[in-house]
Amino acid sequence: MSPNVYIGLAVTSNNASVICTSEFTNVQTTGSVSPMSWSNQAIGKTMYSNDPEPMYVALNGSAAITHENPNAALIEDWTEWKIDLTRFADQGVNLTNVTSITLGFGNRDNPTAGSSGMMFFDDICLYKPAP
Repeated sequence: MSPNVYIGLAVTSNNASVICTSEFTNVQTTGSVSPMSWSNQAIGKTMYSNDPEPMYVALNGSAAITHENPNAALIEDWTEWKIDLTRFADQGVNLTNVTSITLGFGNRDNPTAGSSGMMFFDDICLYKPAP
């Protein structure tokens, strides 16, 4: 068998305004398969992609920090974004009384409708500062 093995699933839609999704579950491999690499590929059409926009996180609906990459919505790989909480405290947020976390894209102070795309977020957490 060749060194590359591809497992595929094709999904299509007859409605260009609807994004189709599919999911593999219970996928197992045997032998020396590493690293497992998941990817996607458009078949005959351009894949949907995010609009190029900055990403921000806001606490308590007020103080916001913007990602250093102005096109953060276009990042394709899982990326850790570490934010020093003193950046929020310096904007007046009482870090012992955080009531909301907002993740957003675009201009937070002048939002506009009409953007499109998909993002996945996980492991939003707090860590004690390293000694």
